Amino acid sequence: MSLPAAADAALAAFSMAGGWEQRARLLLQWGERLEPLDEAERCEGNRVQGCESQVWLVAERRDQGWHFRAASDARLLRGLLAVLLARVEGAGPAELAALDLGDWFERLGLQRQLSPSRSNGLHAVIARMRVLADT
Repeated sequence: MSLPAAADAALAAFSMAGGWEQRARLLLQWGERLEPLDEAERCEGNRVQGCESQVWLVAERRDQGWHFRAASDARLLRGLLAVLLARVEGAGPAELAALDLGDWFERLGLQRQLSPSRSNGLHAVIARMRVLADT
């Protein structure tokens, strides 16, 4: 299965990074690219439960797939969300259900730096995406 263009761009960028410091800088840069959520979208109904930091997720149906937007109060998490959103852009419910989050972050060279709480939070985001895509 081919990756969305933004996911290919993420893989290219992160594969060029020499170490964790460069990857961390890249994550911060990617986090700045997130489409903003307005204040009304930063509501309790859009908040992802199970994240240590505050994370809001909004889904929009586009053609046969989904477009997600997210925001967080944590800078590094915004970057992780940005590369996750790049990976799931245009995905349908079946692709979201089959997504291997660990594999994606391993391919980016980020898996070892994911703390248990960040990993749990990202799994909560994916679970919320799956729920939204099934409705």
